[in-house]
This record gives sequence, C-alpha cells and structure tokens, in this order.
Amino acid sequence: MLRWTIDAGADEAIGEAPRDRFAEAAERAAAQPPSPPRAAKPDVSEPSRPARRPASVPIEMESPDAAMASARDLAAGCATLDDLRAAIAAFDGCSLRNTAKNLVFGDGNSKAPVMFVGEAPGADEDRVGLPFVGVSGQLLDRMLAAIGLDRTGAYITNIIPWRPPGNRKPTSAEVTVCLPFVRRHIELVVPKVLVLVGGTAASALLERSEGITRLRGRWLTAPGFGEDFPTLAIYHPAYLLRQPALKAQAWRDLQAIQARLSEAAAG
Repeated sequence: MLRWTIDAGADEAIGEAPRDRFAEAAERAAAQPPSPPRAAKPDVSEPSRPARRPASVPIEMESPDAAMASARDLAAGCATLDDLRAAIAAFDGCSLRNTAKNLVFGDGNSKAPVMFVGEAPGADEDRVGLPFVGVSGQLLDRMLAAIGLDRTGAYITNIIPWRPPGNRKPTSAEVTVCLPFVRRHIELVVPKVLVLVGGTAASALLERSEGITRLRGRWLTAPGFGEDFPTLAIYHPAYLLRQPALKAQAWRDLQAIQARLSEAAAG
C-alpha cells in the first residue's frame, strides 16, 4: 500500500490524522458575520495600457512555437554535454523547472555503447539530481546487471529533465518542448544502441502512436537518426513493478540488447 501511494504521487506525510478541511471552512464561514454591502465605485476610465504576460504563465502555454524554436536553437548550439546541460539550465520555456528542486540531466558513462532514455524524474531523482535512483531505478540497475552492465557501461537520461508535480505523466506540450534537448543529447553521446524506457520516450522519439506493448521487442529506427542508432523500446521499470507478469518479456528485450551490443563490439 505504501509503494502504491508513492507511485500515485503522495510522497510527503502532512499529518498523522485526517482533517476534513471542507467542513472546517464551512464552520468558519458560518461563524463570521455577514459583510456590509460595499458602496459602488464611480466609473473612472483609465488610459489603456499594454497587456503584460503574467509571471505565472509559462512561455510554452503562451507561445508554444516560440518555446520550441528557442529549445531548437539552444540545442543546436551545444557542442558538448556540458554545453547542453548549461543550455537546459538556462532554458525558461518549460514551467516544470519552476516546481522542481533540481535539473536531472544524466548519469553513467557518456562513452558507453548503450544509452537509455526514460520518461521524467520522480521525487527521489528530483532530490538527488540523477535519473533512475528510486525504486524504479533500483530495478533498472538489477536489469542491467542481468546482462553484465552497470552505470559504468551505460548512459541514462530522460525525455524530461525536471520532475512533473506529483510524479504525474508529462503533458504532450512538455515533451514536445524538451524534445530538441534529448535529441541533441543522443547526438552528443553517439551510442551504438539506443534503448527507450517506457511508452512516453518510445512514442516521442519514434514518432509513433502505438503503445509500449506494441512497440517493444522490435528493433526500430528513430526519425532523424537513421540506421546509426538501432533503437529498442522496453517496459519502464515502474510498469514492471505494477505488472510483474511482464518481466519475462522484459528479459527477452534485455537479451536482445545484450546480443546487439555483442555484435557491435565484434564489428
């Protein structure tokens, strides 16, 4: 029950006993005397002023095209992973950065032959600033170990570099605006094998509408990358924790990754 509650986004304890705040609000309202009627204000016209964008309105909501264009320009100008990290940190086109504690960029060996791209950070990742360090990350580590890999032999990142509030699924707008950064991330790492972890990463980079159950288990190519990065979609570890019966399929996917890496090393 505790694991389910955390997966649902309730990752903080507020109190030991429940409180009916709706009832408390009704009691306070009933205890207060009615406010006297206010006198009508005279109609005084003011000169028109140019409208300002409220500070609370993120740029991707006001102008999605401008946010995506900014992300593309910033990503294209990055020659190294350090450049890319700095560009993402300076990017103000995604409101998720305003609610996250840390930018979650990547982890592992950027020179490794295999790169894993997940969905978005969770509470543990947001606190530590690294991808896949919570319960799902621990399962991913065990999955890597099953085929002789660890984080010195793999590189890991996410489609979204900031935690969505409550660990909710990223919106399509958030994915779209961050996509130029992850595409540039892949280009700079230059993996021999690209693994998309979960349906969000798979549909975004493969540009396909099928769900993860249809996309997994097949070697595909991501548009824009051609045959340079043979790509395999796999189940997200968080999904496997909820659906343990699918671990047999996940094991076959891991074996396919291991075989492709062996072929790449031999070639």
